[in-house]
Order: sequence, then structure tokens, then C-alpha cells
Amino acid sequence: MMTARLRKPAKQSAAARRGKVRVYSLEVFLLNGPISERFARKNRVVSRMILIRGDQTLQDLHYAIFASFGRWEEHAYEFQFGKGPMDPEAPRYVLPGAFQLSVEEGEPAAGRVDRTTIDSLGLKEGDRFGYWFDFGDDWWHQVNVEGVEAKPPRGKYPRVVKRVGKSPPQYVDLDEDE
Repeated sequence: MMTARLRKPAKQSAAARRGKVRVYSLEVFLLNGPISERFARKNRVVSRMILIRGDQTLQDLHYAIFASFGRWEEHAYEFQFGKGPMDPEAPRYVLPGAFQLSVEEGEPAAGRVDRTTIDSLGLKEGDRFGYWFDFGDDWWHQVNVEGVEAKPPRGKYPRVVKRVGKSPPQYVDLDEDE
């Protein structure tokens, strides 16, 4: 387990400074994880709308999701681009160490989260993909591409612009008072 660290968003690229970078509206839904029945009854939908620039990476998206759901302890994660979340045949984008391991084991990942930009994925409105956080507790998310803007509004990215439902505690034992 790793402890969360504060992280500055990626610096704007030259293309972003010239206004040639798109901004993606991504709605991140919690599909599954170790939450209590009581929490689930009170929070039927838990989602976050995140705006992210196309020149930012999947790693930047992870940090935005991590913070938006109130998580504090880092764990391994990956993004999956298949027929839907939890698709075992999906191309996977993984952490640098996991990428090397996947190559050595003969099951190469599609790419590394720290080197894969959002623009490079060819996403369009209506697409969806999976985000899996903490391979022990198995927090599964579906990420829906709600929009792509050619002329992004000024400001810092990524940023959360909408929250639905409370953030579940990262560990279910802490859910007793919810």
C-alpha cells in the first residue's frame, strides 16, 4: 500500500497554451466496491463529472478520480478499453512497473498510464471505459465520455464540476456511521 501524496496537475502543453487542446467531460460512476448495504441504500448513484484536457494523461485522470472520491491511500490501478468495464479481454493501460511485468509474462498491456494522453485514445462522445482501483478491494468504475470541447474554457485541469452521492469510505470498516 502506498500513502497518498499531493500532486500538482500536469503543466499545460504548448498546444494547450495556444488553445489547440480539447477538453473531455468524463462522468465517472462507481459500479462496485466494498461498501455497506446501508451506504448503498442512501447513495443509489455515486458519480463525479471530471473535465480533463486531452494533453493530460490517464495518470492525471486517476489522481482526479482518487481525490474526487475522497480516497487517501494509494493502491494499484488500471484503465480498460474494451466492450465495457470489467471486460477481461480489454486493452489495459497500467502503472509503469505493471507494464514491464506484463511484457515479461507475455501478456503485454496496451500502454502505461503515465505516458498515455487522453487525446491519444481517440475518445468521442458516447464512448465508455473502465477504471479499476485497488486490486484487493476491487473498486470498479465506469467512465462515460459525455462531451468533447474543441475550445476549452480557461482554468486548471483536471477538475471536478459535479458530484452525485457521497464518497464511500475507502475502507468499509469506516462506513459504520454513514
